[in-house]
Amino acid sequence: MTKRLILMRHAKSAWDQPGPDHDRPLNTRGQNSAEAMGNWLRENGYVPDAVLSSSAKRTRETFDRLGFDVPSRFERRLYLPTSEEMLSELRKESAACVLMLGHNPGIAEFAERLLSETPEHDRFYAYPTCATTVMDFDIVDWTALQYGTGTVVNFTVPRDLT
Repeated sequence: MTKRLILMRHAKSAWDQPGPDHDRPLNTRGQNSAEAMGNWLRENGYVPDAVLSSSAKRTRETFDRLGFDVPSRFERRLYLPTSEEMLSELRKESAACVLMLGHNPGIAEFAERLLSETPEHDRFYAYPTCATTVMDFDIVDWTALQYGTGTVVNFTVPRDLT
């Protein structure tokens, strides 16, 4: 059996908004990028069964603009977590295909650590806003997930789509 992870960094956020970082919304470019990424995911058949996300406003807005109506879990502990914290939360999931939304630097490190071989894309290691990696794991249950076992299915960034 195969489990699929869609690992996405939130879309571009607005820096001109006063208030805590956790509450920063998306800017116009981020809103457009999230919609484009949602369309790309659907066009390629990468439709999640569930979403696991940071509780930050920008990750929630990114998810909303992707346009998926699936069960979702927004966790404060996924706001700027380590890759170990992300792994721990992902191991609690049961869906076959999980979309995980997060932040850098953790999301980039998590993507790199999960894969057996990284994609040949010049933006993978930077993991810019709304970067998305689709990866498969030959496991029956997320509790069996180990670093270095993922196979890249696809990787893209908003600039590739516009």
